[in-house]
This record gives sequence, C-alpha cells and structure tokens, in this order.
Amino acid sequence: MLSIYKEAGYTSNDVVAKLRGILHMRRIGHTGTLDPMAEGVLPVCLGNATRLCDMIADRDKEYRAVMRLGLRTDTQDMTGTILEEAQPEVLSALTEDRIREAAESFIGDYSQIPPMYSALKVNGQRLYDLARQGKTVERKARQIRIHELEVLEIAVPFVTMRVRCSKGTYIRTLCEDIGSRLGCGGTMDSLLRTRVGQFTLENSWKLSQLEEIMREDPERITRLIAPVDSFFEDAPAGLVADDAVRFLANGNRLLRRQVRFDRGIQPADGGQVRMYNGDGDFFGVYTYSAGQGAFLPLKMFLPDAYRKN
Repeated sequence: MLSIYKEAGYTSNDVVAKLRGILHMRRIGHTGTLDPMAEGVLPVCLGNATRLCDMIADRDKEYRAVMRLGLRTDTQDMTGTILEEAQPEVLSALTEDRIREAAESFIGDYSQIPPMYSALKVNGQRLYDLARQGKTVERKARQIRIHELEVLEIAVPFVTMRVRCSKGTYIRTLCEDIGSRLGCGGTMDSLLRTRVGQFTLENSWKLSQLEEIMREDPERITRLIAPVDSFFEDAPAGLVADDAVRFLANGNRLLRRQVRFDRGIQPADGGQVRMYNGDGDFFGVYTYSAGQGAFLPLKMFLPDAYRKN
C-alpha cells in the first residue's frame, strides 16, 4: 500500500495509470474517487493488496474544505456554471454565529442526495455522463454521517471547515446544503483530503517524488510500501500450528486450539485476528466465533509461495 498525494487536475484513474508507469506494475487499484479539482490523500493498493481497496474505502475520511457562500453551480463546486448568485446585501446580513450554527447543524446522521456530477451509476449510466448531456435524473438520498465539523475561519463569502465523515459523503453537496440552509446558496471553492483511515498527508507522496526516487534509488520504493498486514495492525496476531497451515492456506476455518497468541492475549468474540505461519508469513484476516470455538476467514492474502498459478 502507498499513500499518494493527489494533486489538482488529476483524476484517481490518472494517478493509477501514472503509477503503473513509474513502478512498472500492472496490478494497482485506488480506494475511491477524489474529484479532479481536489487534492490530498489517495491510498493505492499494489499487487495482492488490491483486495484491500474496498476495506480502505470504507474507512472514515477527513477534509479541509473552503465553502463559498452566495453562489450555486451545476457541479456544486467552482468548476461549474453559476446557476444562482445572491445579492450583496444577503451576504452582508450573515453573522458568524448564523454561519457556524448552520454548518454545525449537519453534524450527525445526514440524508444526502448525491450530485449529478458524480461517478455513481443509475440504470447502468454514470451520473456525470448524463449531466454532461444536460439530463437530470432522480437520485435516492443516502444516509451518511458527519462525525465532526469544525468551522476554522470565516471571511464572507469564504468559510473554511474541517470535516470528518463517513464513506460516501460528498463535501460539495454538504457545502450546497449549508448554503441552502442559510438562504444564500453555497458551493465548494477548494478541497483537501487530509486523512483516509490511517493514511495521512504526512505519509503521502507526490507522483513526482516517486519518479525521482525510482531514478535515484529504486530499492527505496519497496521500503515505502506498507505491508498488507499493517492495515490490520489493531488486530491481534495469531500463530497457526504447523499441522494446521494447510487449512490456513486453503482459507478454511481454524479451531481455537490450532491458533496460539502471545501470553495474555485472548481473541474477542466477533473480533478480527491476523493469521501467520511459523515463518512469519501473513496469510489473511479471520474473525473469531466464540460459539463455534473457531476462526472464520474474512479476507485472504496468501504469500506468493502458497498461491496457485
């Protein structure tokens, strides 16, 4: 796994295509789209780790967003066509308290209608393809959650916010909805994704940096790539008995007596466990069923030596 700093102007697919050229690797997947105008953290999975893409995409995300009040656009950001513009006196009547109250009212469960300019599919067609044809279709509201929303700075018409939210949240739509609640309209002026799960800006790399590393010290790239099992670092590690490794390699369930833990560690009912053989090879993640007295496979990542061609 690698955490990429996606720069403005790139799509998530652009990042994957360029990485394939830099790393000379075909099997690369990203963990969810980030708008071309947006910047920030985009985790990518390499090789066998592509099986993690959906699990990483499920993690909470954090953003630093700048909302521009007084405008509404067809894309819900500043790349679109302006549909409505508030009169100056409407904006001048806004107080900081009103703006904060409106923004913070979205904290918690939130029924959000996905934007037309999005990669979601309706009847097999991408919404953004329909939008570019001038078509608007009905979209079902989706339940998302705003865990935290902190207003960092207000300089009307601009409002800077820190937002921590669940998967599937559109910050563009949040900006428009806040603007609607204030009665003046709103659109997203800029967006920086600062975190996806355990991936942060601090451990992210620009494509240009990776290109330079590959030219000067290709072996360093392997040291930058996080191993698959690090994604599950919060789960206890289980050592599978030698005579049960054949079951592990086939993704079979494992009995409690076939797995050993460091002293004092006990698997929690329903909890995840990282499974290793005696050589320290990571095989996958299991969940423990106390009722069955067994570990059940959740996601397998077999070492190369155990993969069938």
